[in-house]
Amino acid sequence: MSAPRRTTALTSQAGTDFDLGQAAAVLTDAAAKAGAAIMAHYAGPVEVETKDDESPVTKADRDAEAAILPVLAALAPSISVVSEETAADRTEALGQRFFLVDPLDGTKEFIKKRSDFTVNVALIEEGRPRFGLVYAPARSLLAVTTADGVVVEAEMAPSAAGADLDALPQKRLHARAGDPKALTALVSLSHLDPKTEAFLEGLDIAERSSAGSSVKFLEIARGNADVYPRFGPTMEWDTAAGQAVLEASGGRVVDMEGNRFGYGKTEDGLRNSGFVAWGRTILTPQ
Repeated sequence: MSAPRRTTALTSQAGTDFDLGQAAAVLTDAAAKAGAAIMAHYAGPVEVETKDDESPVTKADRDAEAAILPVLAALAPSISVVSEETAADRTEALGQRFFLVDPLDGTKEFIKKRSDFTVNVALIEEGRPRFGLVYAPARSLLAVTTADGVVVEAEMAPSAAGADLDALPQKRLHARAGDPKALTALVSLSHLDPKTEAFLEGLDIAERSSAGSSVKFLEIARGNADVYPRFGPTMEWDTAAGQAVLEASGGRVVDMEGNRFGYGKTEDGLRNSGFVAWGRTILTPQ
């Protein structure tokens, strides 16, 4: 499908409703550039540093961030931005709207030369992810919300020159209604734990696969899987864009009590609790 033409001027959203179509266009262009910055490091040796929380970071993370943050500042200068590589523990209030950015989600997969790492950008409004962009540059796969309740995917190669979303062939994404007796489950490649195994044992799982980064949210949004449980630690920037994409496709992300998964948990330093991502079928494990 081809989306309607959109203006791509970088105008402030202060005092007006946030323009999802404009954001999709502008941030698709930025994601193509961030993807090119990441892939420039992909073929060669990767220099890895260890952050205070023992997680890895590379120059690719920082170069991708540098491609995104100035664009957000121009797009919506009144909206604060929390990005993984520049954020310390956030304990101050962020307001009703803020961006969450993970410039390279799945750094471990990137270091291992896998293809399941992503660029994540999300807008949070009143604790909920309203806009989301997830881009897997090694797979040339983009998913982005273009309107409330609408998410499209497109094939987009990384490009230092950027990209025009309107020029890309687009397909609207729809999560599927899973068969309760034959579900397809996704699990974290690097963080599978006993709680996850116990959760899955309570469901009728016919197929299971593992992946890193927000690719797991994408696969449910694309109708290729039904459930992704995560009990291990994550940060809000790890999940917000994937949740926005998935929920625009008709899926849901819920906490362990079945409530919609929320954001802006500054009292916890923006750390997430456990969650389950579903397609259109939500079940209670037996």
